[in-house]
This record gives sequence, C-alpha cells and structure tokens, in this order.
Amino acid sequence: MTTRTLRTVEDLAAHGIVSDSNLPELTQVAARYAVAITPAMASLIEPDDGPMRRQFVPTAAEVIQTREERADPIGDDAHSPVEGIVHRYPDRVLLKANHACAVYCRFCFRREMVGPDGIRPLSAAQLDAAMAYIAGRPEIWEVIITGGDPLILSPRRLRDLGQRLAAIAHVRIVRFHTRVPAVDPENITGELVAALKSSGKTTWVGLHANHPDELTPAAAAACARIVDAGIPMVSQTVLLKGVNDNPATLEALMRRFVELRIKPYYLHHPDLAPGTGHFRTTFEAGQALMRDLNGRVSGLCQPTYILDIPGGHGKAPVGPCYLGPEGVTDPKGRTHRYPPA
Repeated sequence: MTTRTLRTVEDLAAHGIVSDSNLPELTQVAARYAVAITPAMASLIEPDDGPMRRQFVPTAAEVIQTREERADPIGDDAHSPVEGIVHRYPDRVLLKANHACAVYCRFCFRREMVGPDGIRPLSAAQLDAAMAYIAGRPEIWEVIITGGDPLILSPRRLRDLGQRLAAIAHVRIVRFHTRVPAVDPENITGELVAALKSSGKTTWVGLHANHPDELTPAAAAACARIVDAGIPMVSQTVLLKGVNDNPATLEALMRRFVELRIKPYYLHHPDLAPGTGHFRTTFEAGQALMRDLNGRVSGLCQPTYILDIPGGHGKAPVGPCYLGPEGVTDPKGRTHRYPPA
C-alpha cells in the first residue's frame, strides 16, 4: 500500500494500478489532465474495472471528445466578474480559492482548469479584488469556497479567508465544498476544523462522494470531527455510468450519508466536460433511479436530481414529475385521481 499520493502514470504502474503496456496512451492523457490518487483511495482501487478505478484512474477514453463537450461546461467564465469569483445567482458567489485537489476525478467539470498545469492560485492582489467584490455587494448572503478543493489549504490560509469574510457583515453563510474528508481523511484535523469556523458565520461543508465504498471508517471519523464541531454537512454526488447508476448503489450511498449525519443535497447529471462521454447516462435513466429511490428510502435520503445548464444558465431540477393531467403517480407507478372522485 502506498503511503504517498500517486501523481504520475509511472507511479500508477509501479503500484500495479495500470499496466506498463498502457503507459504510452496514458501518458498522453496525463499530459492534458492532472493525475493524483491519495493513499486512502489507492487502497480501494479494484484490479478490474470498478467504481473506484473508473473515478480516479486515467484511461484512453479521456482523449475522445464529442462535439457537444466544452472546456467550461457550466459557464463559470461567463459569470466571473473578477478572477476567483463566479456570481451566477443573486444572493451567493463562488470563491475559487485555489485550483488544486487532493485527487483528480476523471469526470471533473473543471478538468481543464485544475491541477499543476491549470489556472494559477489567486495572487494576493487577486484575492483582495475578490474580497472587495463580495464586500461591495450587499445582496451576497452566502460565499461558497471551492476550487479546486479548499480543504487542501493549510489551517492558517483557511483562517485568513475566514477572518476576511468575518469583516463583511452581509455575508451570513460560508460553505466549503470538498472531497477531502473521504479521500484524505487524516487531513481533517482539529486545527483545520477550527479554521473552518473562524469566520464566525454559519458554516456548512458540502462533501462530494459518489460511491458508498468511499465512506470508509476513516472518512466517517473525519466527517464526525466536522459535525461534532457544530458544522452541518450536505452531500453532492455525480450520477456516473459504471459507478453509481444502479438502485442498490445509489440507495446505499444515500443511506450512508444520512447515517453519517450528512444530508443528501444534489445528484448531478454529468456535465459536458471534455473526454467524459463514457461516464454519462441518460435523463431517463436518472429519473428512473430517482423514482426507485423515492419509493424505497426515507425522505432524509432524497437528493435533488439536477442539471447545471451549459453556458452558465444555472441549475434546474430534472427529476421525474409525479403530477399529470390524469392525477398523481405513486412510487409504484400507479396513477390516482386528485382530488379523488
């Protein structure tokens, strides 16, 4: 088992994750899209095709780009008034504090922007401009700190961000979106958790996980350190072919979130990122999964199935509709008149 993050295809070959014979084609993929697999995730990768391998190990399919795919699939750039800020909705902004991650997911919608060869971290002057933008717009109620993954930053840097947001009275909510509690759980230290609360605002953490196997005992302990500190958590999941596009896996994942005191929040339809066609499912398949989930598990376990509309037009729920001209459909697919005759 590796004790360090694997960052090259040669690292993957040396640890038996990929074959030496695949190195030439995988080197082409790695030249365009960053590779990083933490020890926690490397230990879960299956010898054959499986959910962990599909999420984290590069494949030649990533160089196949379809006509509809785009480098900026959800339109971040169109709504970026200053570097590091995305302001798509009136009451909230994204603050992209850095552009590196603990792991690099093979389906990432920001895959052209993250990693060592992606967009550079914000300079001091750029961060000043981003904070000035937030301070100058009283309609901004929530700041969502993302990237990249903000929880790879040091507690000192997280505290600095928090203290700067603390000085902006109209910001009431600070939300961090991350994969770190699952993929690098030892990084969730007491010092880091304290730094998350340093703004004095109401703090939330959104955890991205796509398969129940990611939520190991170590991940559960990391999440407990966050929740026990009074920070509520929500989940984000991407619907991925060969990873979680079946009822049993999706049910197990949502139940596991709730057991860990994480409220299921969004199930994302895959974005049109370059080289990710092998992950995409159909809306019909996603809606069928949501119908099945609705009939099988508690309301606590129900995420909202959404599409982030290409071009920066925002998120739209795309789950099944249960109300039609003939009445209301129940979880078993039977239609009932409403009001009853």
